Amino acid sequence: MTASGQGPGPRPQPSRPETEPVSRAGPRRRPRTAPLLVLAAVCAALFAALAITVSVRHGAPIAPERAALRWSAAHRGEPLRSMARALTATGTGPVPYLLAVLAGLLAGRDAAGRLRAVLCALVVLAVGQAIRYGLMELLARPRPPAADWAGRASGYAFPSGHATTSALAAGILAWGIARRARPSVARTWYAVLALWAVGVGLTRVALRVHWPGDVLGGWLLAATLLALALLLEPFAFPRRDRSRRGPESAPWRAPP
Repeated sequence: MTASGQGPGPRPQPSRPETEPVSRAGPRRRPRTAPLLVLAAVCAALFAALAITVSVRHGAPIAPERAALRWSAAHRGEPLRSMARALTATGTGPVPYLLAVLAGLLAGRDAAGRLRAVLCALVVLAVGQAIRYGLMELLARPRPPAADWAGRASGYAFPSGHATTSALAAGILAWGIARRARPSVARTWYAVLALWAVGVGLTRVALRVHWPGDVLGGWLLAATLLALALLLEPFAFPRRDRSRRGPESAPWRAPP
């Protein structure tokens, strides 16, 4: 009882301390549709223009492509050739698929989410491969003269399989990292993955098994497919009810 004879009033609720750690990352926002549509449209248009040029010329290289091959032939010594062979080997075979699996493991929040993310990442990579193979057979662009090759190659030239596959794998892994890591860490990995994909593509010209247009076509095709995949992401990963999301749903929490 208080001095006035009345019962104790309601206790004031403790205010939230200003220093309480707050999640800086929070739920990832969905990418905006309009920029992705523009990116997909621009890359698809540029790829189509390049493919039409290749088709109209029956695969014959243009002057800058011939100049790039001559420059590569003049710089074919060691250790550049061995370094190019080592780097180009990572752009095909099991490496891109392992990167896609890693992306799915990073993107998922639980066992079911990881399995779904892994399957989606592999589907994007496999669909990209199927489209690339179909375009190669359709356009049937010859490769540079085999006598000048400094690496292994098979099939037609456009678009470059190594350039397409490595760019797709890099983009898929970047997506997985974006759903898990802090923005500052993610940006660092974006740069690393971009350099890797660009490096793999350039090795195909350095080893003289592709024309530069083949590599550029592979990058444009991969960018188009990645933008379309991001547009379809909400259907594969519907947004959860935020009222049911607990503190553990945030991918990163700031230290106190």
